[in-house]
Amino acid sequence: MIDRRELAGRHAVEVTGIVPGSPLSVGNGELCFTVDVTGLQTFPAAHPVEDRTGTGPGTLLATLSSWGWHSVPGSYRLEETLRTYETPRGPVPYVDMRGELSGAGEAPDSAAESWLRANPHRLDLGRIGLAALDGPPLTPADLGEVRQWLDLWTGTITSRYRLRGEPFTVVTACHPGLDAVAVRLESPALERTGVRVAFPYGSQAWGNAADWTRPEAHSSRLRRRDGAFTIDRVLDDTHYEVTVTGAEGVRETGSHDFLLTFAGPAAELVVTFGAASPPGFGQVMESSAAHWARFWSTGGAIDLSDADDERAPELERRVVLSQYLTAIHCAGSTPPAETGLIANSWRGRFHLEMHWWHGAHFPLWGRPELLERSLGWYDTILPAARETARAQGLPGARWPKQVAPDGRESPSPIGPFLLWQQPHPIHLAELVRRATGTRHALDRYARVVLETADCMAALAAEGPRGYALGPPLVPAQESYAGVRAAAANPTFELAYWSWALRVAQRWRRLLGLPPDPLWSKVADGMARPLVRGGVYAAMDAPPYTLRDDHPSMLYALGVVPPTPLIDPGVMRATLRDVLAGWDWPSTWGWDFPAIAMTATRLGEPESAVEALLMETGKNTYLPNGHNRQTDTLPVYLPGNGGLLTAVALMARGWDAGPAMPGFPASWRIRQEGLLPLP
Repeated sequence: MIDRRELAGRHAVEVTGIVPGSPLSVGNGELCFTVDVTGLQTFPAAHPVEDRTGTGPGTLLATLSSWGWHSVPGSYRLEETLRTYETPRGPVPYVDMRGELSGAGEAPDSAAESWLRANPHRLDLGRIGLAALDGPPLTPADLGEVRQWLDLWTGTITSRYRLRGEPFTVVTACHPGLDAVAVRLESPALERTGVRVAFPYGSQAWGNAADWTRPEAHSSRLRRRDGAFTIDRVLDDTHYEVTVTGAEGVRETGSHDFLLTFAGPAAELVVTFGAASPPGFGQVMESSAAHWARFWSTGGAIDLSDADDERAPELERRVVLSQYLTAIHCAGSTPPAETGLIANSWRGRFHLEMHWWHGAHFPLWGRPELLERSLGWYDTILPAARETARAQGLPGARWPKQVAPDGRESPSPIGPFLLWQQPHPIHLAELVRRATGTRHALDRYARVVLETADCMAALAAEGPRGYALGPPLVPAQESYAGVRAAAANPTFELAYWSWALRVAQRWRRLLGLPPDPLWSKVADGMARPLVRGGVYAAMDAPPYTLRDDHPSMLYALGVVPPTPLIDPGVMRATLRDVLAGWDWPSTWGWDFPAIAMTATRLGEPESAVEALLMETGKNTYLPNGHNRQTDTLPVYLPGNGGLLTAVALMARGWDAGPAMPGFPASWRIRQEGLLPLP
């Protein structure tokens, strides 16, 4: 048996100073609180996040939640951004964006485009940090003898340091079931050191969750009750409460600034976000310890300590930390943003084509309930998805791409034209069904699965070479956005369409429903992907294959299980062609696990390991375990989630497949609780 506690213990994160891109977090999937080495959010400027829209940097030291959203006043409608495209079904309106959009920034063409892309945006719920009661403000130069560590077994961060020469010990934890953060502070200087709690307005910037320049636009009203302090927050239509217990006193130092003070050398502070009754400090600590011990003791585990390869310890570190990070960032009641709950990216809005990468691993690692928290969200936006399908002349539900909890699409020359998010709810629901082994998944997700398949089958247009996809469309490899009006038949999406429709047909049988003839006709009759020069092209339209961004043609066998559409020999040649020369700096963190999955299904374990650990910028994993991309994306959860899915395939395989197909025999791995993929 794997010693689960020892496995978690050997990957506890320890730092001895400020690492700008790599702060530590506590959270529960619904709320995340990220701290610097003081155990609080004392020095936010030391952990910057560059903003693509030129509004100045944000910070990784945020307090974000799945429920905390804000919109500035506006009355724009999505209909103002519609544009008609010719399709095999005739003229169809699509949400579009006439302004420019690139990795370097955005230039919307209208006020409607700007507002609809930026609202609603995820809101930083409050900044909590140490503050000197006398003398100049604290700075990072005041720190010394820093030692901070994250204990994965208990979910607590312990921070020890000297601040202006005085010793401090701060312990930080988050309640697993309540949006409450507990902090124990110990220092002989605590009577001279307070805790500042400050509140910003919501930001419309691409990567910043806080706007500190508009104090007149919101209110923070202090109430005292039963030994606690409650701040009532009002930002336009957004209202929430923040309750603080454990402070001796509180005074207002600004319209949205409050200073907590303490009477002795130790204090136990609890900050509760929302209207829940605040728990006690001990309750938070005990609940956190019990929750994380249970988390690590159950579900899947993999031990690489006996592997005869110098790369194994780093891969094991990434695997263990990715389990923690996806549990606190990707296991909430809505799909997560690509930066989770540590910072805003795309204004905190989530991308449904990434939901699979964030959450597919949960059922495979024996934790389907963590995926189900967000999978049920699709039911809540079914009316909007049905309306999109209806407007495009389709039955069923067509899912959006870049959204907030309301499910409204964002204007974009890319998102509304993507297809590969469409099969994801079928794939994710099937993984839950396989993991739970009960009728539960069928009953809960049948409507989403069946209406997704209805739309998919009708969207594929019958042609001389079979059922075709597009135009218009943008493949998963978004380099083709400029030719979206003519793009057609991307290799990955053709295979994914065929496989997902077969899965949906199986669900009909399990539900006692007759097969849908059109679903079978489309699944069996999809156009075959284009082969050029002995390898799969990205799509069946000029320019066929560009060698940057995602090499998505590979994922037609890897992410997608085997289908009659894909020839393994041609895919093997495609894999070797990609590995021989691709623009790796332009790829994304999830590409490397995706390539590893393709290599695994082709029986090439050494290529799988090499892809998973390729030394290139966007495959970097920081000391805190986060997958770094760029200065604007210093954390990227699809990379972490994709890593766990790939490792599950490599270690456990697929139905009726070989054992441990993705690791060379010399690795001698041990695994427990992993489930095979389809």
